[in-house]
Amino acid sequence: MRNAPEVVRRIEIAARRETVFRYFTDSARFTAWWSEGSFVEPRPGGRVVIRYPNGERASGVFREIVPPARVVFTFGGEGPTSPIPPGGSTVTVTLEESPRGTLLTLRHTDFPSAEAAGHFEQGWRYQLSVFSRVVAAAQSEAASAAVDRWFAAWNEDDGGKRRALLSESAAPDVTFCDDYGALAGPDDLGAQIAATKIYMPGLRLERAGDPLFSHHHALVRWEARDASGAVRGKGVNAMTFGPDGKIVRVVGFWGA
Repeated sequence: MRNAPEVVRRIEIAARRETVFRYFTDSARFTAWWSEGSFVEPRPGGRVVIRYPNGERASGVFREIVPPARVVFTFGGEGPTSPIPPGGSTVTVTLEESPRGTLLTLRHTDFPSAEAAGHFEQGWRYQLSVFSRVVAAAQSEAASAAVDRWFAAWNEDDGGKRRALLSESAAPDVTFCDDYGALAGPDDLGAQIAATKIYMPGLRLERAGDPLFSHHHALVRWEARDASGAVRGKGVNAMTFGPDGKIVRVVGFWGA
């Protein structure tokens, strides 16, 4: 007996499970993921309506809602060319905690044929990629604040204040590497920063422009200025953020 066709997609998202779950049960967040005109009625039997940017619609109803671990809803297109009618297939989303945030598994079943399943394979690949970006964008304000505290730590002369800034901006297992350092943890970073105060007195790091975000990563340009304000160096940091918005990895590129 041949296995029934299905689509299974997995993606890890750098956000807490409760945060990810709300995008399936809060209409404003659901709309931010899909587009205007999309909405959910988060109760068993409540509607799930997706309006694509081209104006086409798909719809179904919730079958299960188990916060913050699982949602099940039916799904199908409303247009005459859709291979599945409204509510004609089933989508099951499970959310598991992972070291880097949340592991999302989407399983789409009840297709009338393998051809119909193939029609949705690329669609879910794209939509879950968009989903990851949208969830990360909602956390960009916290990430931007972490970036500013990170640079403030590098400019702080007081050791206690420096440790506090690193604790507020970076994870306990943060790693950092550039032309002059390969470091792990706030204590290692703090010692490196203290050394710069001795060997490069008066030098300050300043963020140059807004961070450029993509999912849970950012590119941040910076300049190193001396006490007179003259630029003595510049570069870019590639930063990765954890589910709490704190920095978990920094790679610095001088002269970039």
